[in-house]
Amino acid sequence: MQIPRIGIRPAIVLVTAQVLASTGGLGLATARADDDESVPAIRLNSIGYLPNRPKQASIAAKCERFAVVRFRDGAKVLEAAVAGPVEDVDTRTMLDTADFSALTEPGEYRLEVPGVGRSDSFRIGADVYREPFLVVTRAMYLWRCGTAVRGESRGNVFAHAACHTEDAWLDFVAGKHEHRDGTGGWHDAGDYNKYVVNAGVTVGVMFRAWEDFQPTLRQVRLEIPESGNATPDFLDELRWELEWLLKMQAPDGSVYHKLTTRMFGAFVLPELEKSERYFTPWGSAATADLMAMTAQAARHFRPFDPAFADRCLAAARKARAFLEAHPKNHAADQKGFFTGGYETGDADDRLWAAAEFWETTGEADALRDLEARIRAVEARVDADFDWGEVKNLGLFTYLGSKRTGRDPALVDQVKKGLIAAADSIVADGRAKDNGYRRPLGSRYYWGCNGSLARQVLVLRAAHRVEPKPAYLNTSLDALNYLFGRNPYGRSFVTGLGARPPLHPHDRRSGGDDVEPWPGYLVGGAHPRATSWKDEQPSYQTNEIAINWNAALIYALAAAQDAKAP
Repeated sequence: MQIPRIGIRPAIVLVTAQVLASTGGLGLATARADDDESVPAIRLNSIGYLPNRPKQASIAAKCERFAVVRFRDGAKVLEAAVAGPVEDVDTRTMLDTADFSALTEPGEYRLEVPGVGRSDSFRIGADVYREPFLVVTRAMYLWRCGTAVRGESRGNVFAHAACHTEDAWLDFVAGKHEHRDGTGGWHDAGDYNKYVVNAGVTVGVMFRAWEDFQPTLRQVRLEIPESGNATPDFLDELRWELEWLLKMQAPDGSVYHKLTTRMFGAFVLPELEKSERYFTPWGSAATADLMAMTAQAARHFRPFDPAFADRCLAAARKARAFLEAHPKNHAADQKGFFTGGYETGDADDRLWAAAEFWETTGEADALRDLEARIRAVEARVDADFDWGEVKNLGLFTYLGSKRTGRDPALVDQVKKGLIAAADSIVADGRAKDNGYRRPLGSRYYWGCNGSLARQVLVLRAAHRVEPKPAYLNTSLDALNYLFGRNPYGRSFVTGLGARPPLHPHDRRSGGDDVEPWPGYLVGGAHPRATSWKDEQPSYQTNEIAINWNAALIYALAAAQDAKAP
């Protein structure tokens, strides 16, 4: 994540035998690379492509023509000339492009390039992203804290016992060794700590997926303990985190910034981490984020569990009253802690909170507050955002609202800002010297893979306002990069695609003797395109985190909604 954390983020993908039977297992990894395997010259999305969307591969070798052959029998189905070469600005590598968009027939294929070789196999099909979506979303279940989890993948069992059942102590809040229930929630990342601010962008993005793709997500069965109840599984998984978040609110309405050990722990399974864990004092960003999340939850859970919706709305009102009484930014006091800081100003968090509260309640004073905050930021939509700048979530809610009373001029200003941001993403991806069509352009930093996936929210929001094929195609370019059309020719998601990460910075994966827990997006290269290391100690490039997975969940949900021309 975009803060120097010397932590590790545990990832686990647990799948029951019933799930494996219904989905064909988690065995999407078409190849496993030894550490010394060379980078393939033909770099493409080894998960696959949608039939009526563009399909391209980057070739880091001199060539003139390519062919697409059926994987089953080697029959040639398409042959064409490559385009290029161009020098990719980020790697100084000469790349040709193989465009096989004309191939729309579902099936399994590979590319053959004379004098270069064969590519990894890939599928074409309308359902090509269904199983990756399930695996990445189930990974949130495997991140659960305070309970035992268990699953199977390709004959391996991924499991840990109930952990951190003593959460947590109030020493740094109350000044004495008192206990308060802080159990539950998700482990944040490659470490086992829990942070409200990062939960904010994570839950916010997942609720955004629910709002945008609800007809699809309502049908998803995740095979979690709650499966089969009256609430859709996708919301039930969010509820696991929300129940913990409700415990982070103090009686006065403020919200404790985080619940962590004082130092990062060792690479052991979570039940073996025995260090005492503590609440930190409140922060205004955390309080605003909880207000936003619980306001969202109040409206989304109401059709399924009105009592829980009422609890969430009461928490949102309590947080709002506290923030109104404390209008200035207040950073949490984290003295004595050497875990993730997630320090950020609160203006963006308050804007998002106002948007969600207004959308849920329709209260006029909430709308006045929201629109004043939007004017203060000049309705600017960011092309690239994460936990430290969440105003986009509020702007998307404001823009997509069906409620009356909005200022038409301000709505138009936000629309223009959104289109400008989306067009800049498309332009970055289509730049002449961007040999991999990476929508994030040449920006490489801690967690940039997550930000790349999160750009899909901007593109899809723009597409709802002003439909353009370029917005949908660029959102798929993000997935192409993450699943193999990149300088490494490898997937960046554990257990999925060709040559996925083998050594993520994840305490669970490092604490057992099986392969990496599946379904986790690693942070990606930084500070340069060539800086990624598939090494456990490389927390700067190879850690996992809930906010990055949430972004990928959204991008994969969107991809399933982009099948039509």
